[in-house]
Amino acid sequence: MLHPQKDASAVSDLLRAIKRPLSYRIKQRLIASESPLLKKLTIQQRPGITTFRYWQEGPGYDRNLTESSTIVAAINYIHENPVHRGLCKRAIDWKWSSAYWFETSEEVVSNTMPKLHRLNTEMLQ
Repeated sequence: MLHPQKDASAVSDLLRAIKRPLSYRIKQRLIASESPLLKKLTIQQRPGITTFRYWQEGPGYDRNLTESSTIVAAINYIHENPVHRGLCKRAIDWKWSSAYWFETSEEVVSNTMPKLHRLNTEMLQ
């Protein structure tokens, strides 16, 4: 979930700026580690042409959220994804989730994770 700053670029530009470099870096790591996942993520685009597909094909399900109840529901949905996939028992146990930080307001410091910024609660009122 993204909350663009005022005068932000178009969502399509933002997604391109995030997805393309991240996909490239993931592919390079998979190559370096000789991961079998690389083969699973490489698809035949057309005869003789293969491509690395990290992101789901298609435009995605991007939308603007404006109501506080919808924003909270989306955050809860995102937090529960690893639980539904069986990756953890509770959302707050998933290392890459903001669920623990979101629920407890405790700052979790990890050098391997990006810095989280608190959601502007004024917009939820």
